[in-house]
Amino acid sequence: MTDHQRPLADRIDAVRLARGVCRTLVQHGYGVLTEFPLRSGRRADVIAINHRGNTVIVEIKTSADDFRADRKWPEYLAFCDGFFFAVPAGFPCELVPPECGLMVADEYGAVILRPGSTPPMNGSRRRAQTVRLAVVASLRLHRLLDPAR
Repeated sequence: MTDHQRPLADRIDAVRLARGVCRTLVQHGYGVLTEFPLRSGRRADVIAINHRGNTVIVEIKTSADDFRADRKWPEYLAFCDGFFFAVPAGFPCELVPPECGLMVADEYGAVILRPGSTPPMNGSRRRAQTVRLAVVASLRLHRLLDPAR
């Protein structure tokens, strides 16, 4: 199911969870971007990078049905050093595979319940993705300064 097919309430909930996840990652020393396009053609809900170049991807799931409908998440693992699902309070956390990190979030923050066990990215992908993160972030900032572009 694409974002355009999801009910509006689910999309609003996802934006709220992303806000809380981003706040928490920033507090942990990460720079964050939302809706980041990966080279695979997939789009990460949240991607974050710290001063050591470690990259985390967080997929937002607003409900158990949303989680069950998503079978693309294994494709994200090659593009990060840590992978998490972020879910709202009351989500049945036993659905999340044990190898995945888990956060419970709301619009104000997130609690990391467990880290993921993702192998580190290979060096060439890390370099390419770090450059891509910088370019995407700078272009988004530029659009704030010059919306006509």
